[in-house]
Amino acid sequence: MANICQVTGKKANNAKHIRHRHSGQWKFRAPKKNRLQLVNLKSVRVKTDHGVVTLRVAASVLKSPEFNAVICGLKPIPKAWLKKPSYGI
Repeated sequence: MANICQVTGKKANNAKHIRHRHSGQWKFRAPKKNRLQLVNLKSVRVKTDHGVVTLRVAASVLKSPEFNAVICGLKPIPKAWLKKPSYGI
């Protein structure tokens, strides 16, 4: 399953893992490996008119006022949130 937020569309970020060897010579330089920074996803259950929907949401989105207004029922849930995230293939 893809690690994609269903609300904002956040996905993994490419990064480098750097290990410092603390030596100045070129042959002992620090190795740099590729890695992924994954999104911190949480499962949230949202009650709608048609039933309960489970969303995979980034933890940073849980604090946003717009998301809290939808969860509390002050705003209707957008239809774009109910779609499964696309894998970009």
